[in-house]
Amino acid sequence: RTGWTLRGQPNGTESVAAHSFGVAVTAMLLADEIRVRGLDLDVERVLRMALIHDWAETRVGDMPRTAGEYFGSDVRKKAEGHAFADIIRNAGGGEAALASLHEDYEERESVESRLVKAADIIDLLIEAYALERAGAKGLDEFWEVAHEPDFQLPDAAKNVVNEVIQSLLEARNAL
Repeated sequence: RTGWTLRGQPNGTESVAAHSFGVAVTAMLLADEIRVRGLDLDVERVLRMALIHDWAETRVGDMPRTAGEYFGSDVRKKAEGHAFADIIRNAGGGEAALASLHEDYEERESVESRLVKAADIIDLLIEAYALERAGAKGLDEFWEVAHEPDFQLPDAAKNVVNEVIQSLLEARNAL
């Protein structure tokens, strides 16, 4: 993922595959805790969405925020949409379901998609924390998303997500 490299980290610090796996594990753990607190979620949908949320990046690359400022989000979304469609073209009977999951994630239509986005951000923060713990500097901008996250989640989910983010902020401050 290029954002780390642009901030002085070695090339290959984190792959799209490693990030997607981290998001899936994070989403699963969040969903489990949220369900314990009384909110019913479709955990299979959460996991499937987490696993595919960045598939398009395997074709078009991971466009860092700075590049997005030049190209605009519409260009990125269009390229990723074409790449995702190409990836699932031969998925047989699963193609429509995968397309639906991808659209939901991109549009944040469901609680599940908004939870996966929260897991995406939490995984980013976990990686930033791990890098800083190993001595990396200059990653402050990655933490900006942690200060006022608004994933538009119901209270039970919002509380769990905020608790995790707060614990990461506290761990970072203790470094």
